[in-house]
Amino acid sequence: MLLHLLATEAYQEGDFTLSSGQKSSYYINGKPVSLSAKGAFAIGHLFFSCLPSETQAVAGLTLGADPLVSAVTVVSAYEDCPIAGIIIRKMPKGHGTNAYLEGKRLPPQAKVVILEDVVTTGNSALFAAEQVKAAGYQVGKILAVVDREQGGKQLYQEQGIPFQALFSITEVQAYAQTLPSK
Repeated sequence: MLLHLLATEAYQEGDFTLSSGQKSSYYINGKPVSLSAKGAFAIGHLFFSCLPSETQAVAGLTLGADPLVSAVTVVSAYEDCPIAGIIIRKMPKGHGTNAYLEGKRLPPQAKVVILEDVVTTGNSALFAAEQVKAAGYQVGKILAVVDREQGGKQLYQEQGIPFQALFSITEVQAYAQTLPSK
């Protein structure tokens, strides 16, 4: 079901400029899927099943990861294994504590899994991981809905961070090719 939603609701072909500045002949926007009831339900369950057992929280960079973090925390409550959620700002809060992280305060060295909708170069999730480490926590893994297969996985390997994607862009494109033309 999730692959079908990604291929029909998130994947488009055309001329696009990515957030990295790279040009692309296709674009995948995970938000229409992660913000839908069925998509959030599927992502929440699949991500929850991929979490290492010692995970104490899931976190991600706002805005793309907001629905992912929420989906996993809700599923964790239903599974009677509550996991905290953390949203990471792109810029520190301009007042009060000037914090990058919003959410429950965790014990030092808590294991946190970073969530991402689409990984291209890997820089967004790496930034999130750096903020998690700066807060005194450990990054247990980076989980993505889709890996565009453009260097993110290698970047995480170089940093010693385990990485897993639910789907590769190759899988999404192959499935999209089986669908009737729009």
